[in-house]
Parts: sequence; C-alpha cells; structure tokens
Amino acid sequence: MQPPIRYLYSGGQGEITEKRSRFIATLAPVTTEEEAVSFIEAQKKRYWDARHNCTAFLIGPANELTRCSDDGEPPHTAGRPMLDVLLHEELHDVCVVVTRYFGGILLGTGGLTRAYRDAVTAGLANCVIATRRQAVPVTVRTDYNGIGKILYRVAEAGYVNVSTDYADLVTAVWLVPQEECSAFLASVNDATQGKAEVAFADPVWYSEANGKLLLPPLS
Repeated sequence: MQPPIRYLYSGGQGEITEKRSRFIATLAPVTTEEEAVSFIEAQKKRYWDARHNCTAFLIGPANELTRCSDDGEPPHTAGRPMLDVLLHEELHDVCVVVTRYFGGILLGTGGLTRAYRDAVTAGLANCVIATRRQAVPVTVRTDYNGIGKILYRVAEAGYVNVSTDYADLVTAVWLVPQEECSAFLASVNDATQGKAEVAFADPVWYSEANGKLLLPPLS
C-alpha cells in the first residue's frame, strides 16, 4: 500500500499586516506546471499594482516539481520561506502567491521572512486540506443485532463508511487499510458469531477531510 498524500482540496486566501505592509496569500490546487503558471499569472494580473507577487508551488506525489520566486524581494526572504511552510505541512499539488503592498517601512530580511511565512499560514487556515489514502472496500451484510456490535468496533478503529443500507439485513461498506483487513474480519466474525457475510474488493484510493469522505469518493 502506498503512503497517504496530503493535498489542497480547495484553495483559499488569508492576509496579514506587518508595519503597514499588506501580505495577501492566495492558494490553489494545481496538478501541472502549466496550471501553476496560469494561476500565478492570474494573480499578478489581479494584483497588478502591488510591489511584489512572490510564488511557490509543489507538484507530484513526491514533490517532483518544486519552484519558488522572490519576485524582487531580497534573495531567500519570500519564495523559500513560503515553500518551507508548504513542505512543513507535507502538502502536494499546491500553489501559493503572496502579494505585498509596501507600507513604507522596511522590514529587514528577518521581518520579511516571517511575514511571508505567516501569510502562507494565514492562507492555509482558509483552505480545505484533504488526505488521499489507499484502502480496501469491505462489504459487510448482517442482521440488526450484529451491526450494532460492528458499528461500535468500527467507530473505535476510525474506518471511513462509504454507505449503509438498512433493509431486512444491513449492508455496509467501509474502507479498511489492507494491513488491517485480517483483524477486521476477525472482529466482525467475533461480533456476529461468524454469521455476517464479508466481501473484500480491490484496493482503491479515496480522499477525506476532517473525517469526512470527499466526492468523488473513490478512484
């Protein structure tokens, strides 16, 4: 099984002010360099009157493509600190532009570094960050007495529920890490005295944010 991947599910914007300079961070999900460049150009056009539009982006499951730009700020005071925030958050497929409107007071290299870093953090606070994981869809069909015991155990394990259908019997589907499938089967058999029907599908990728399954749920 491949490791989880954290990525930007939906972008957002945040702003800070430091000694009268405004720093506006705008983030968006991107999957190609072309998408990142297009987003950057759109922000530069939107904030055409700003002193600087500094940028950073990460693309690929292993961040194979990594770029940043100080856009006229002193070297390593803007783009690299912005990139470091994205790397610290272990994000992938994300682009950020921090727009600076100069307030007339010089911040120094340390002040600039903190301001650009803090602006990205403020922007991320208004984004939705999702985690893409690989798991096995497991379908369980059992009676109402059995499902109650299974639900208790599933809640403890934190497995994501895909669907639950209540009819004469209850049919539920959970996403279970492959390495936990044997233990899950044993737990279901123990809860239902071996009476439940259990079926395992091929592993799939799915995304979740804040404990909720995102749509489209599986791929």
